[in-house]
Amino acid sequence: MKIRSLIIDDEPLARKGLKEYITDTSFLELAGEFDSPLQATELISSGTVQLLFLDIQMPRITGLDYFKSLQQPPPVIFTTAYPEYALEGFEVNALDYLVKPISFERFLKAAHKAKEYYELKERNRAEGNSGDYFFIKTDSKLVKIFYDEILFVEALQNYVTIHTATRKYMTYLTFRAVEEYLPAEQFLKVHKSYIVAASKIDSIEANDIRIGLHHIPISRNQKEEVMEKLLRNRFLKRE
Repeated sequence: MKIRSLIIDDEPLARKGLKEYITDTSFLELAGEFDSPLQATELISSGTVQLLFLDIQMPRITGLDYFKSLQQPPPVIFTTAYPEYALEGFEVNALDYLVKPISFERFLKAAHKAKEYYELKERNRAEGNSGDYFFIKTDSKLVKIFYDEILFVEALQNYVTIHTATRKYMTYLTFRAVEEYLPAEQFLKVHKSYIVAASKIDSIEANDIRIGLHHIPISRNQKEEVMEKLLRNRFLKRE
């Protein structure tokens, strides 16, 4: 499998360097290149782009704002000369963040994250998403995670931590990738950085969910939707 990769960067030299790196990486292929994000929307909307190398500082619209505007964005690796944008990049579940000038060694490390993402996605698809488990890669090995073991999932910069009653598993997947494999009827995204298992919730007070000794925040703009899903046909009250 080759991962179809798109470059968006307003600097010609930066695009040239990334094109050479993609050509030299056996599991990547170039889907196209643009010097403006707005020119790339049609191609991205077609669903054929599997990986986006996206510069942050560009005229008219930043790479971050453009990525947030996409309805179904592909996995993204941000590129920029400004390391202070790294945290915001990871908050939108970027696979990685490359600071210019980009060495091939660092590029390859980021590209392998994309490769692992698609390999795990394919493995989980083959196993069947209707089952009761999925696989993640952690500590250089594949680990089976059962849905009913999960308490909550937490996004932390460029990795995700899956908490169970007995331990926690750290994996270099995006938050979105994990969210895709959790059954919507069993799990709720309650915050941009948290997904909880509905059956494991012990109590809710204000904007705080309690699961055992853990306290998980509920986003204010998501609270109404979260409460509606949680309490639907399950809230007993005096008539």
